[in-house]
Amino acid sequence: MSPAILLSFLIGYFLILIIIAFATSKKSSDNATFFIANRNSKWYLVAFGMIGTALSGVTFISVPGEVGAPSGNQFQYFQFVLGNAIGFIIIATVLLPLYYRMRLTSIYSYIEQRLGFYSYKTAASIFLISRTIGSAFRLYLVVIVLQRFIFDSYGIPFWATVLISLGLIWSYTFKGGLKTIIITDTLQTFFLVLSVFLTLYFICSSLNMDIPTAFESIKNSGYSKIFFYENFLTSDFYFSKQLIGGIFVTIAMTGLDQDLMQKNLSMKTIGEAQKNMFTFTGVFVVLNIFFLSVGALLYIYATKNGIEIPLDHVTGKPRTDFLFPEIALNHLSVVPAIVFMLGLTAATFATTDSALTALTTSFCVDFLHMDKENAPVVHETTDKESMAAADRQHKEAADKKSKAAVSKRHMVHVAFSLLMFVVIIIFNAFNDESVVKGIFKVASYTYGPLLGLYSFGLFVRKRGLHDKLVPLICIISPALCYLLNANSATLLGGYKFSVELILVNGLITFIGLLLISKKTDLQTKF
Repeated sequence: MSPAILLSFLIGYFLILIIIAFATSKKSSDNATFFIANRNSKWYLVAFGMIGTALSGVTFISVPGEVGAPSGNQFQYFQFVLGNAIGFIIIATVLLPLYYRMRLTSIYSYIEQRLGFYSYKTAASIFLISRTIGSAFRLYLVVIVLQRFIFDSYGIPFWATVLISLGLIWSYTFKGGLKTIIITDTLQTFFLVLSVFLTLYFICSSLNMDIPTAFESIKNSGYSKIFFYENFLTSDFYFSKQLIGGIFVTIAMTGLDQDLMQKNLSMKTIGEAQKNMFTFTGVFVVLNIFFLSVGALLYIYATKNGIEIPLDHVTGKPRTDFLFPEIALNHLSVVPAIVFMLGLTAATFATTDSALTALTTSFCVDFLHMDKENAPVVHETTDKESMAAADRQHKEAADKKSKAAVSKRHMVHVAFSLLMFVVIIIFNAFNDESVVKGIFKVASYTYGPLLGLYSFGLFVRKRGLHDKLVPLICIISPALCYLLNANSATLLGGYKFSVELILVNGLITFIGLLLISKKTDLQTKF
């Protein structure tokens, strides 16, 4: 597949996104538009667009790649997806009503009102750190694919590829923010879903199978096992670990994450927001079945054609992330290659653009307090001319303040783009997949304290906190969790943690908060 064709396609793709961005932000690009799309989003657009945000480029290439991994993954990931679905339902029925009742722009404002100033800043800081590292990690894994199959051919260095990618994302999000992203993510999700189904079709055609025959082949292959009940102590794939982990990872990393919740807060009513979440959940589950099916067909195709899992240039070890791009770009025809690149690009940038907007929103609201409304004019005279003059002065001052706030928001947006650039360059400097994944895993630990904070706020009545001690608890908890995970085999009779570790993390935080809590006569409303 010619790198020139793929590059031309990418340029055309981003031109479309930039045109959409300027069209959607033409009438308004103020902070209310950027943060919550003026609370006027259509639920069906948000539901569909959230698919692209939830299914990152890592999902697009890693989930299919891991189906035939030497560790015997097969369809075990679907156990985790079932847990995700339960988590989404809990978010829709427990958290969304809370957020709408309080009319929040940043979901961490709840922590301020319920637990206090330091708890609030801690929660917002956890999100900023975790989402920056997590989004940089996801973009990094996809940029190395773009680098390998396109930009290496032109001698363009890795840092330039990263800068170009982030610059393009910034160019179509900096004005309209969430309002723009709801439209562009809908388009990108369409491309993502289309690419999954077209990829299935093209691989089936290459294997001389129709769709029913292909699914029968997958069922009879060695890749289709979903439920794992062997080796509870040592297996990462054990059903209860994956299901419980899926539930609480979803609650923490979606329901307590400004990124995905920001879109849900942009609708007029809680009913529309819940309708969005339920619809999104159904599509999410079905689409993951197709992702796993693509993975099985990739390995069937690779076996038939003698294709081995590509080696990582640095470690020299087989890397399953590269199997999908290797087959799509080097073994199928031009159209499947373009379809693959379309899906990969859509999945990657739908995730990253949303993250940059959420990071900017959180910092502007939680640390710069840009959501505070202008104080109303208080007239000290009944003279109509004087009152009119005072109103004009107030409006001029408010307009000036609004323009200054927008300029400040632009600076924050640029700063987070540059911060993500630096983090990706640091990832690349390690040149070690295990180290990079380790950093990402440590970052994922920080969502556990969010789980503990919100659980305390929601379920512990008539108790407040010694607020200044909360940051310390939220540092100690993931540190203890990391040590417990590293030594679980020795301490717990051979038990090996999987994704359910986030529940333990949240529980440690919750216990720590109870230890620093105090009785209060105030009954919380929230």
